[in-house]
Amino acid sequence: MPDDLPYRVRRSDRARRVRVRVDPHRGVEVVLPRRSPAGAAPAAIAELRPWIEARLIEGQVVRDVVAARGAHVPYLGGELALRPQAGRTRVHRRGDELLVPGDPGLAAAAIERWYRRAARDEIAPRVDRAVGALGTSYSALTIRNQRTRWGSCSAAGAMSFNWRLLLAPEPVLDYVVWHEACHLRVMDHSARFWELVGSHCPDYSEHRRWLRVKGSTLIL
Repeated sequence: MPDDLPYRVRRSDRARRVRVRVDPHRGVEVVLPRRSPAGAAPAAIAELRPWIEARLIEGQVVRDVVAARGAHVPYLGGELALRPQAGRTRVHRRGDELLVPGDPGLAAAAIERWYRRAARDEIAPRVDRAVGALGTSYSALTIRNQRTRWGSCSAAGAMSFNWRLLLAPEPVLDYVVWHEACHLRVMDHSARFWELVGSHCPDYSEHRRWLRVKGSTLIL
């Protein structure tokens, strides 16, 4: 067993195959189907070791980026300074400051709730403008906390967006809104779809590339 690469094992009744997950903060986890032999975990680690090590390096980069923020959080390309206040339970924005709970145990969850509320306020009018320009409509708008998706649009016109987009530069958020809004007209990723996106967001490829490279840093 590669004992120099720590990992934890979790058995799952829902798992149908062995899966290896690498989280920037929680480390490496091997998910085993309930009846898999114990040896399946170290075998998976050995097989995927180069991929795991690459993800761990990326995870360290993410942690370094978050640590470098200090007492600030990103907001659409700018920064908001965190100002802890004793007795506070709800986050309030005051100019370029966020007044947050003084208790660190409450602050993180409260800040995320504030971002979720702010995401709806930022995203809803953008969606309305994009949909109006496209001459179409949507059925619902939700703000979510997906692990890997920045937005989605169902065939029924239900749209959802990841609140973490507020941690990205504003043009990146605008691109994702246009991307999903264009799916109301073209549901696939054909050349016709990208032509439609490009007609409304000419530099979409730059923002798409930004998300691929830096999307993992969009955490608090």
